[in-house]
Amino acid sequence: MLGALTALAGCTHRQETWQLTNVTGHLPDLDFTLTGDDGRAVNGASFKGRTSLVYFGYTHCPDVCPETMGRLMQVLGKLGPDAQKVRILFVTVDPARDTAQALHDYVGAFDPKHAEGLTGTDRQIESLAKRYRVAYQMEKRDPHGNYEVTHSSAVYVFDSQGHARLLATDHDTPDAIAEDLRRIIEDRS
Repeated sequence: MLGALTALAGCTHRQETWQLTNVTGHLPDLDFTLTGDDGRAVNGASFKGRTSLVYFGYTHCPDVCPETMGRLMQVLGKLGPDAQKVRILFVTVDPARDTAQALHDYVGAFDPKHAEGLTGTDRQIESLAKRYRVAYQMEKRDPHGNYEVTHSSAVYVFDSQGHARLLATDHDTPDAIAEDLRRIIEDRS
């Protein structure tokens, strides 16, 4: 009896020891209909079979977005061949300026092989952001019509089946993210 409890405790411990925040069962599956950076309609099912890293940002972002994308490039580098099993989905929170072409150019500057930009109507973006509890807000325009968008900076990790699994913040190192991603990639359940 004691041996069985010890074995069970070991299994439970393994499941709970993540470097990142475990959101399994707390956020909905990857589900949306948007426009990819190639101009074609895509949905959550389009990305099944690969681990998806979903990040909400915008191409005119002066700091957090390029820093986050740069950190995700480091993560892919640490994954080595496993990077082929990962897709970065950059969802714009500024669809007025972020056309499919603008997103294509932006994510392509980081990694056209693993990253894809997604846009849609204001309503589609608002709905998706609400689904994953992403906050964003357009700031006041300057005299030249330029503006920034204040937004959450977390990266949502979905497994190959489209289930929400982890949340990475800007406090998580590329090593920690890569370590947990390897576990998600290896866990095919």
